[in-house]
Amino acid sequence: MSDLDPNPAAEVCTPAAGPGPLAELYPAREVPLGGVRGVFVERVLPQRDLPTVGAWCFLDRFGSPTVTTTGAPPDIEPHPHIGLQTVTWPLEGNIRHRDSVGSDVRIEPGQLNLMTSGRGIAHSEYAVPGAPAGNGLQLWIALPGESTGIEPHFEQHRELPEYVAPGVRATVLIGTLGGVTSPARAYTPIVGAYLSIEPGAEVRLPLDPAFEHALLGVEGELTVAGVELAPGPLLYLGTGRSEVVLRSAAGARVALIGGEPFAEELVMWWNFVGRSHEEIETARSQWEARDGSRFGPVPGHPADQRIPAPPLPGLRLTPRKRRVGTPHH
Repeated sequence: MSDLDPNPAAEVCTPAAGPGPLAELYPAREVPLGGVRGVFVERVLPQRDLPTVGAWCFLDRFGSPTVTTTGAPPDIEPHPHIGLQTVTWPLEGNIRHRDSVGSDVRIEPGQLNLMTSGRGIAHSEYAVPGAPAGNGLQLWIALPGESTGIEPHFEQHRELPEYVAPGVRATVLIGTLGGVTSPARAYTPIVGAYLSIEPGAEVRLPLDPAFEHALLGVEGELTVAGVELAPGPLLYLGTGRSEVVLRSAAGARVALIGGEPFAEELVMWWNFVGRSHEEIETARSQWEARDGSRFGPVPGHPADQRIPAPPLPGLRLTPRKRRVGTPHH
């Protein structure tokens, strides 16, 4: 899954300062995936006032039972990325991933699929015939400036470590949680985990106080830091927490993201994460010019099977100030 909005908004993300402990709800918004395809996703990041959580700069829930869909298969033709890592975490269904570095893999639930775009990569995602409809999470991690020019690569981790404590079992996708570290390669101090909370549990989840964190409910309901969290909105927890208390009467599943507040200004547009209007404009021009030196072909797709870049907005991209501290219930 990627940002296929034919009229993408420009997102300029300013450096974050640690706001201290917070408990703010940011609503999901339903956005089209590919427009006429009739497939929609729930997007909770970026938000107008919260463009990033650590280096996490994008979070979609696809296949949610509450979103509008025609049942059309979510096949996504080749398209480009720069300056980010994509994290695909399917909850059900299978996806065939192919990319310009030669990867051709089947993405299944319980596996971490991490694509690092670096200076530039192209990829496609197709539904697997006969497999259940897709349902899961798609996230982006912004690469720090010193890593944006690295060679693109793809990782698939079929076995991931777990943090286990009374009432909770957490699969650590990337980074470290409670002393348990994922093998996935990270370029900034970060954490991503998928938690299963047992019915009737009260869990004291350890956190890094230098990180900011957020939680996305996926299934069931729980109380986090005194706030009721159901599937849909993102609960932003701020910084300065060494732990957070999670309670669930009937059990729940929730995604945790966090990291050191990102110290660089980002410009996000379409499928690109850059540092300036000029960088985005150049990447777009190279994709449209079919510049194979930056965006190679995706094996299995003819040259004309690709998603064209939408036109850039008529205005120059300018910074958008980050604002936290106002409840979004």
